[in-house]
Amino acid sequence: MPWYAVYTKSRFENKVYAGLIQRSVETFFPKIEVWSRRKDRKKKIRIPMFSGYLFVMFPEYTNERKLNVLTTPGVVKMLDKPDSYEPLRVPDSQIDAIKRLIVSDVEIQPYIYPGEGERARITDGPFKYIEGVVMRADFRKRFFVVSIDILQRSVAIKLEGFQIEKI
Repeated sequence: MPWYAVYTKSRFENKVYAGLIQRSVETFFPKIEVWSRRKDRKKKIRIPMFSGYLFVMFPEYTNERKLNVLTTPGVVKMLDKPDSYEPLRVPDSQIDAIKRLIVSDVEIQPYIYPGEGERARITDGPFKYIEGVVMRADFRKRFFVVSIDILQRSVAIKLEGFQIEKI
């Protein structure tokens, strides 16, 4: 049975999850435990693994079932194929991999790569702690070109994904 990704309003994942369960839609909402800093202590909290997303399964896809999901309060849309209103299927192998990650003892850290035009900080190498603007990003290869202003001159540096963080 195919899974589909649902995009929610910001910070509405729990409300959407509860609404979909109430509507008898099979839903998968992966959460991970992370350390959160409070003023006086550190505390482990559970946050969505994919901020703004959860997954639904339909035994058979119909417009009625899609409408049932889309009319749930907090749902923005279902991810669909480009140039089409047909929802994009998430392979079972990916859902199984996410489930295995969640039950494992591996510490998972959410990480957001900077996009083109966004400010970023270099975290490794000779330019560590220097900030710049991402000029080109290839997320599949984890390859970034960052423009850094040095003495009012721009220098482009090729970086690996682990060497850069979004500001």
